[in-house]
Amino acid sequence: MIKTYKDLLVWKRSIELATKIYKITEKFPKEEVYGIISQMRRSVVSISSNIAEGRNKGTRRDFVQFLRIALGSTAELESQIEISKNLKFIKIEEYSQLISETSEIGMMLRAIIRKLNLNSKLSA
Repeated sequence: MIKTYKDLLVWKRSIELATKIYKITEKFPKEEVYGIISQMRRSVVSISSNIAEGRNKGTRRDFVQFLRIALGSTAELESQIEISKNLKFIKIEEYSQLISETSEIGMMLRAIIRKLNLNSKLSA
């Protein structure tokens, strides 16, 4: 039973991803601290933060809106992971893992959005 946002698997996975991003970006060149490091960290933190905020807003409509924002953050993060790979800041194995996890979170968010939208149409 889902009582709080902490019970949502997608939130848990986004927290795990954020932890990985923080650890991986620690190894990036120091001159990137205000560049790609900052961007990646903000994007990944935005995913779990928007899930939590939306879940606590109280309405289905608000929750869906915040889930869409979180979904947008997954797209931002995927772009930043791609750039990091091209700049050789991350290894191909790290790239594959991060892209896979980010994509999975995106799919989970889309599924929740779809379900919430379908349920609101059924109850209308």
